[in-house]
Amino acid sequence: MDRDTEPLHKTWINSDQLIPRRFVRPALAFTRLEAAGAIVLLAATIAALIWANSAWGESYFEFWDIHITFDVAGFHFDESLKHFVNDGLMAIFFFVVGLEIKRELVVGELNSVKKASLPVVAALGGMVVPALIYVAFVASSGPADAIAGWGIPMATDIAFSVGVIALLSTRVPIGAKLFLLALAIVDDIGAILVIAIFYTDDLAFVWLIVAAGALALITVARKAGIRAGIFYLPLALLTWFAFLESGVHATVAGVILGLLVPARAYYSDVDFRRRAGWILERWDRDAASPQAHARLDQDALELAAIARESVSPLERWEHSLHPWSSFLVIPLFALANAGVRFVDIDIVEAVTSPVALGVSVGLIVGKPVGIALATWLGLKLKLGQLPRHTTFVHVIGLGFLAGIGFTVSLFISELAFRSSPDAHLFSDEAKIGIFIGSLVAGVAGYAFLRLYKARSFED
Repeated sequence: MDRDTEPLHKTWINSDQLIPRRFVRPALAFTRLEAAGAIVLLAATIAALIWANSAWGESYFEFWDIHITFDVAGFHFDESLKHFVNDGLMAIFFFVVGLEIKRELVVGELNSVKKASLPVVAALGGMVVPALIYVAFVASSGPADAIAGWGIPMATDIAFSVGVIALLSTRVPIGAKLFLLALAIVDDIGAILVIAIFYTDDLAFVWLIVAAGALALITVARKAGIRAGIFYLPLALLTWFAFLESGVHATVAGVILGLLVPARAYYSDVDFRRRAGWILERWDRDAASPQAHARLDQDALELAAIARESVSPLERWEHSLHPWSSFLVIPLFALANAGVRFVDIDIVEAVTSPVALGVSVGLIVGKPVGIALATWLGLKLKLGQLPRHTTFVHVIGLGFLAGIGFTVSLFISELAFRSSPDAHLFSDEAKIGIFIGSLVAGVAGYAFLRLYKARSFED
């Protein structure tokens, strides 16, 4: 290349790659961080609080109350924008949760009785004790209809808790991280059951039959070997709509659909190597022929199809949807639900209300105490053993992190008080308790695990 044209050529390349290098690649690298989802979720929460308490605070509630209405083939849909996020988009989040549950049950930390026993026992303790603490606060001095919020402090937010664990880096052994993940998955199962059983409206059995029929068709098609996603999409949408109309919360449909996704690949590792080897050998053999370039596209497509079928549908769906769930659905949910207007309420009275205290104390105290006691009991009864390099002190720290109940707690707070005349007040008080409890529990868990590791080195 001519010396005079070389700088110009380099400048052209650099300017051509400026956007990918400066913006796209850093954005992609950010999404791969374990704490990235928690950071975006926190940003959305702060944005909701600022918007709701700004001079344009009324527009926050007016915007999320805008209604979406449409009729398709006799199906009528009329929901506010907020309910569309909570009942519709959140089904994607719960579908991903269903996939995570299925993965853990098939190949993860819950795939055997021996491995699952201790996390299950710990999670049960971490659900029961916070619920009892909430009931104790509300029953002693709160309104009777506020008891319905007992499920709010039971939940664990995986995104935030894993984000805090990521900040601790190597200070927490990998076994402890897996223990927290398994515990949080069991926690999700418990929260889903609570939503389905206790926070369900009057049932419309005709729509439940429709949902059961759609799920049965999906199961039969899966057994018959139909693998095209486009076949299942209409059935999945029908299942979601049927649950929405049935009175059972529509997001439960997402979990069930996630559990139905196959966890095994169509081709085994051996099949993949053999079939891919045939194609590559054929290409090497015919590379010198005049038709080589014409065959390349066909061979590449065939190789791509084999590679695709060598990855389980569960892994493919989770890989595709997890970024959408973490960086779009959950932040939108926080933006739509975290906006508590403090201007219109007495802060001291709200913070010290039975509902707020029940939720915050349930998360800060109930979670670590419940998880620690249940784990201790499980170890004494020899129901399981702690992961390698994980001590009981780690369990206490993980118990604090499990007290970050943010996303699912907010979700339950929108469902728990719907039948109460003071639903809006109770929901706001519960959200204040969630904010305080999750913040204190997260900071306490981080400090506890960080100081414990430093002390152990000194010893």
